[in-house]
Amino acid sequence: MKLTRRENLALMGAAAVTAAAGTARAEAKTIEVQMLNVHPEEKRERQVFYPAVVRANVGDTIKFISVDKGHNATTHDDMVPDGGETWKSKINDDFEITLTADGTYGYFCTPHQTVGMVGLILVGDAMVNFEDARGVRQRGKAKARYEAYFAEAEEMLAGEA
Repeated sequence: MKLTRRENLALMGAAAVTAAAGTARAEAKTIEVQMLNVHPEEKRERQVFYPAVVRANVGDTIKFISVDKGHNATTHDDMVPDGGETWKSKINDDFEITLTADGTYGYFCTPHQTVGMVGLILVGDAMVNFEDARGVRQRGKAKARYEAYFAEAEEMLAGEA
């Protein structure tokens, strides 16, 4: 069967789109976040995610690694963008989540939230819910750490502009 020039161009365009989509998926990366009892550089900081602030793209996977026992990763439900997935990993288990929605995701370790074991993931257009997430009321050391992490996130995002 012989194709017309128009049909050939249409097929070539479809092939290019398919190839580009495959390339975009291939570029997705896995970002590791360690769950630790002691910060590797700041020995006075205890019960931490490292790194605590992560920059990711839609389609990237965050892998939480249980380096030290007694930790998990759980989304703070009020700190997830519309359309974003929530999660709660099991204590002591490594866990992966692929992020599919732009926004700022706040998360914590269930047994250590009040002692400040919290973190942020900035995905794509993180500003979608950045201020809403920042405004969520926190307690204990989580409040001070989130304030520091949001300041770090602002610097990170400003550096991209």
